Amino acid sequence: MNWRDKILSDPQILRGKPCIKGTRIPAALVLGYLAAGRETETILKEFPDLTAADVAACLDYARDLAEFEVVTA
Repeated sequence: MNWRDKILSDPQILRGKPCIKGTRIPAALVLGYLAAGRETETILKEFPDLTAADVAACLDYARDLAEFEVVTA
């Protein structure tokens, strides 16, 4: 699975913050819950519109951001 299939940044939704497609749930919110030690099952109970694949996509998205490199001249 590619996180781009699950996460969308649309200027019309939450001012362009990356969100789970079909929701107004920001990827950063899900990542915050994970960083706080919440398990996927707990997150899914609090946000029934999410799937385990959505949570995994947020982690994949964060991994891609962490690998981003800026090339300077």
